[in-house]
Amino acid sequence: MGHGTAQIRNLAFIGPAGSGKTTLFEAVLARAGRIATAGSVERGTTVSDFDAIEKQRGHSLAIAISHADHEGLHLNLIDTPGMADFRGPALTALAAVETACIVVSASQGVDYGTRRMMDYAKSRNLCRVLVVNKIDAEGVDLARLLDELRAAFGAECLPINLPADGGKRVVDCFRNRAGGSDFGPVAEWHQRIVDQVVEINETVMGHYLEDGEEGLTGEELHDAFEQCLREGHLIPVCFTSARSGTGVGEFLAVAEQLFPHPGEANPPPFVRGQGEAATPVLAAPDANAHVIADVFQIVHDPFAGKLAVFRVFQGTLKRDAQLFVDDGRKPVRIGHLFKLHGNERQEIAQAVPGDIAAVAKLDELHFDAVLHDSHDEDGIHLAALPFPKPMFGLAIDAATRGQEQKLSIALARLADEDPCFHVEHTHDTNETVIRGLSELHLKIQLQRLKERFQVEVTTRPPKVAFRETISRVAEGHHRHKKQTGGAGQFGEVVLRVEPLERGMGFEFVDAVKGGTIPGQFMPAVEKGVRQALTQGVVAGFPLQDLRVVVLDGKHHSVDSKEIAFSTAGRKAVLDAIAKAGPQLLEPIVELTVMAPERNMGDLTGALSGKRARIHGSESTSGRGGEVIIRAHLPMAELEGFPAELKSLTAGRGRYDLEFSHYEAAPPPLQAKLAAAFRPRADED
Repeated sequence: MGHGTAQIRNLAFIGPAGSGKTTLFEAVLARAGRIATAGSVERGTTVSDFDAIEKQRGHSLAIAISHADHEGLHLNLIDTPGMADFRGPALTALAAVETACIVVSASQGVDYGTRRMMDYAKSRNLCRVLVVNKIDAEGVDLARLLDELRAAFGAECLPINLPADGGKRVVDCFRNRAGGSDFGPVAEWHQRIVDQVVEINETVMGHYLEDGEEGLTGEELHDAFEQCLREGHLIPVCFTSARSGTGVGEFLAVAEQLFPHPGEANPPPFVRGQGEAATPVLAAPDANAHVIADVFQIVHDPFAGKLAVFRVFQGTLKRDAQLFVDDGRKPVRIGHLFKLHGNERQEIAQAVPGDIAAVAKLDELHFDAVLHDSHDEDGIHLAALPFPKPMFGLAIDAATRGQEQKLSIALARLADEDPCFHVEHTHDTNETVIRGLSELHLKIQLQRLKERFQVEVTTRPPKVAFRETISRVAEGHHRHKKQTGGAGQFGEVVLRVEPLERGMGFEFVDAVKGGTIPGQFMPAVEKGVRQALTQGVVAGFPLQDLRVVVLDGKHHSVDSKEIAFSTAGRKAVLDAIAKAGPQLLEPIVELTVMAPERNMGDLTGALSGKRARIHGSESTSGRGGEVIIRAHLPMAELEGFPAELKSLTAGRGRYDLEFSHYEAAPPPLQAKLAAAFRPRADED
């Protein structure tokens, strides 16, 4: 471990399935001398796809990390899943790197997954690099693909090297201007990229205008290049064939020479506080400052225990250090530090700013936990990553009586590993529901339950997550009075309910004047109100998007108790809601379907039959005649859609799903669910 921050390069390979990220990951490790030969996805011999399920399916399902020392530099490399079903783990890598390498298949082109990952990396303020892979595939048109990249992501996408001899080699066009390429004279592309780079910096531009390129020092050009990367003024395009090795050495050289180290990149988005009240916190890559590190991956190994992988942003984290976790008051001891190479661990003595390392068997650690060594860092955390909301659900039970506790522990560990896998327990129906991004996502999690944790389960469709709300302002009142011979109960509440905009949630306002409800009883009123909102009035679903304003009430100096005001608050708000035009809300998802263009008519017809509202479509020959259809679709209509899509498109259709919003359910559906609702008897 002789490297410092300036020698570190952190790279994440992201992009759609089939682009060759894992093969490129292997090729870079081999070229850097970390492994003797590159492994094969088909043979299950890669460093990153070491899990049995990944080998079985031939796809990455979780992020994998390795490192290599080459030419005096230290590379931390992260391979990520490409399938949209496993976007959660892929996005976690964005919290650990300075440079996102978006891998594009030369034959597949710019698909929806490429666009999404470019957007995610941009939103995280990362340096972005497009790596065109499989340039020697039969029938590819690389010049056309470059035009497609520039059309999709802007004129700032410029090749830093060029394919030559039909994709059999690549030539540098940043530091070299001589010779030819498959795109024409190298000098022409060299001039384009130099023009793009120098205009970012006034000093460099002045020297360039006065003396031409000869007036620029190598350091000036290098610094201007990195500034372009940081500010998104340049998105370099590199050409490779990971399988044959073409362009891999050149890509590695570019990464080492031109990509930023942790001290040069945009500062990480640490904040203190939540929401609009959050304030930025600077974490400087200073080896002598207080330690700040963020946990971006959790792995539960049945044999080795819990492994937490983190990125050090500030300070030097040393073995046997005493560190705080989040706002914890009691420190934990970092007994052993590790560097990762797939599923192998190498023990290290310390991790400097920019390093990626791991620690084992610390139960206090969780995804997005912040490790620090001073209470001055209490309350800070990285700004939230843009994780999609899991919408597909399955109600789940242990198949064998007595395994309920084992199932609960296993589900908690899977949820710890994947930020897009949620476990919920619905008290009204006594259902445990698992939610993920797709049917495949949940299928893989069920397979992990069986193979990793030896838990068999039964599943069934869960209830759709309907909600309720109100449509107008109304007032409610209730006096709770109970006398049983001893001390009685008394509380009276008058309140008003008001509708809020969709997505605003719930707001509680104390507008009582003159102490008619003493302040110590107001939390009890709020507790009763919140309890009522969880029960619903139309069909038994939780209420949202309303404000409750407590206006008045009465109390008794002896008989008033918290339970009395809790009951009065609950019944008063139910009284108001019944007068406020209660209505049912259904969840609406944003559905994006990618399929062959010839299937567009069948798909739009099928979606219309599911109450979908199509609000956009895009057709492009650049993706082999694909069409992209975007629609809003009620969650209740999703059942059976994946199988229908597969049938309509002969297995070539794909889809992406995100929660969009809630909206009023149609009257027939509301009437059907209301008729089936049997409210529980309400006793004083």
